[in-house]
Amino acid sequence: MPRAKRFFMPGYVWHITQRCHNSEFLLECNHDKKRWLELLSQAKMRFDISILNYNVTSNHIHLLIVDKGCDKSIAKTIHFVAGRTAWEYNKRNNRRGAYWEDRYHATAVDTDSHLLECAVYIDFNMVRAGVVKHPEEWEFCGCQEILGNKKRNLLIDQNLLCDYFCIKELNNLGLFYRAVIEKKIIRENFERESRWTDPIAVGSKEFVEGFKQNLGIKVRNRIIKYTGVNQNSYQIEENKVLFLTSKS
Repeated sequence: MPRAKRFFMPGYVWHITQRCHNSEFLLECNHDKKRWLELLSQAKMRFDISILNYNVTSNHIHLLIVDKGCDKSIAKTIHFVAGRTAWEYNKRNNRRGAYWEDRYHATAVDTDSHLLECAVYIDFNMVRAGVVKHPEEWEFCGCQEILGNKKRNLLIDQNLLCDYFCIKELNNLGLFYRAVIEKKIIRENFERESRWTDPIAVGSKEFVEGFKQNLGIKVRNRIIKYTGVNQNSYQIEENKVLFLTSKS
């Protein structure tokens, strides 16, 4: 299988996904999930990144992350956390071979309404899987932090989330986020959405066009496609010809 390509630029919010080798449940034990989060906390301090959301399942992880101007900090973060997780697991279980499947995938996410949708999508992972009925029931996702249920070992930059969500008071973040989650539960809209995991960028037309322009020749053969979700939601995906579809 060819390695997935990544196109990092500093200053963007990225949705990172990484799956265990052959989709094995190598993160099944709670100890391993907690250890992954501990390593992420270390990486946060070491590489100066902001975490906006996360979810650790039994066979893959989600991470919503933004750097603070250094184009190497996110790559270093993933390399550190993934590498240590694999090394410790293999050593403890006298195991050899790959722990993670291929390379992690990174999707740049617009900081408008797309960011909120992506954060909620990440939290609903185990609801989609049928493991829990509400995101806050899953211990290893950022939902508990954002809702204000978790008070120790916090990872998420809640002040930055407030800025992105246009919330003036930090105390209102949990109320706002809970309302969004409850609305999604009522609608029972839990299905997988490939726009958060497959493209290299997702957002408004202006966002993805600007992203493509900034990357230049690296993505000249990638197309910009209307996602069909709302009036101004587009994504950059792989193709030989660039075109921009209309909503109709």
